[in-house]
Amino acid sequence: MPASLPDANTLITRLADAIAPTLTPNTFIVGIHTGGVWVAECLHALLRCTQPLGTLDISFYRDDFSRIGLHPQVKPSNLPVDLEGRDILLVDDVLHSGRTVRAAMNELFDYGRPASIRLAVLVDRGGHELPIRPDFAGHTLTVPNTQNINLSRLDDGHLTLTLA
Repeated sequence: MPASLPDANTLITRLADAIAPTLTPNTFIVGIHTGGVWVAECLHALLRCTQPLGTLDISFYRDDFSRIGLHPQVKPSNLPVDLEGRDILLVDDVLHSGRTVRAAMNELFDYGRPASIRLAVLVDRGGHELPIRPDFAGHTLTVPNTQNINLSRLDDGHLTLTLA
């Protein structure tokens, strides 16, 4: 296990470089609350996207909703464009089991039928429980299930990764 995690902003730049050649005018970036939105905001700016940024709160789409209850700070989803026939770049901070991404795709399909959905994550930490893999990952590492990788945003907007 690494002594420290890589710089989140460096990873976002790496992601942007990998994503840039695949962008089309039809690409719509959607971040998953909360960390995925922070990463998506940075990518949106670095990639100079002309489309508005979309955000998803998948709280009501989780398959463990009855077990964990409602997240205390539910945020509204905001998808300001028609998803029908769009190429979606779905962005999250950390991919673990794949259940958050599955919930996000379920919600996206409630808004329309995209032409494609590609997944970009800041960190792929392994431990997938569903057949979901990122198309773009800033960093890949294996972390025991007893630990979490957390993305935080400081007051100055700087993003940091921590292992807890």
